Amino acid sequence: MFDHHEINWLADLLGSTADTEILPRFRRLDSSEIRQKTSAADLVTEADVNSEKVITAALRERFADAVIVGEEACSENPALLNGLSTADLAFTIDPVDGTFNFASGVPLFGVMLSVNIKGETVAGIIYDPMGRDWLIGVKGAGSYVRRADGSEHKVRVADAPPLNQMTGCVSWQYLPEPDRTLVAGNQAKFLSHLGYRCAAHEYRVIATGSAHFAVYNKLMPWDHLPGNLIHQEAGGYTARLDGSAYKPGHVDGGLIIAPDADSWQAIKQALWQK
Repeated sequence: MFDHHEINWLADLLGSTADTEILPRFRRLDSSEIRQKTSAADLVTEADVNSEKVITAALRERFADAVIVGEEACSENPALLNGLSTADLAFTIDPVDGTFNFASGVPLFGVMLSVNIKGETVAGIIYDPMGRDWLIGVKGAGSYVRRADGSEHKVRVADAPPLNQMTGCVSWQYLPEPDRTLVAGNQAKFLSHLGYRCAAHEYRVIATGSAHFAVYNKLMPWDHLPGNLIHQEAGGYTARLDGSAYKPGHVDGGLIIAPDADSWQAIKQALWQK
């Protein structure tokens, strides 16, 4: 079902939606178009809502029986998550990943979509509206960047250097105590830290070999299914904090993405060392 033609159709859908619903609102939002969800750092804008509606409608028209799990729809109806792990075909949509950045006028945000068949993620797409290109992973076929001119090139994760030469991102703020304080302090064992407030761009720099790892605790599927597959298809290794595989339907258990299994173990040990 999801050959190169279908993947390109999905990618083009994200791009065209960004052109009509997201970019015209960038740095042009007024206060009435920005709302808080769970906190002052968890925002939703008219760009999020409208772009998700456009993407959802197009998917419904083309794939009438699919389960569609959009971030903003799930905010209103969390039960939408229930069908993700068992549906014959399911999509996740993050209409504007990095909403805090978008609402603040910072050009680090993206649009993300995953394709899931019978509980397995088979494709992930991350679109960068500012750079106007796509990072795409297809199960069993690798990961690649597709540019606006249609050209494509494969990507691969970096080899694992020593820990003190690694760059990564650690979402320690979502960990419970005492892990929160422990892990935050142990970040000093690494070379440098990324803090993009945008999973789309964090997955991008890691899958393309510019950074090495990420640690997440909050696992909403629209945030992680696309990038997780892209990372794996780029040669990387991912697992939840207990070592188990990350699957559609998982919303807890944490996640470490790393260059390989050995570096995964080393990163976890370094961050949780007392």
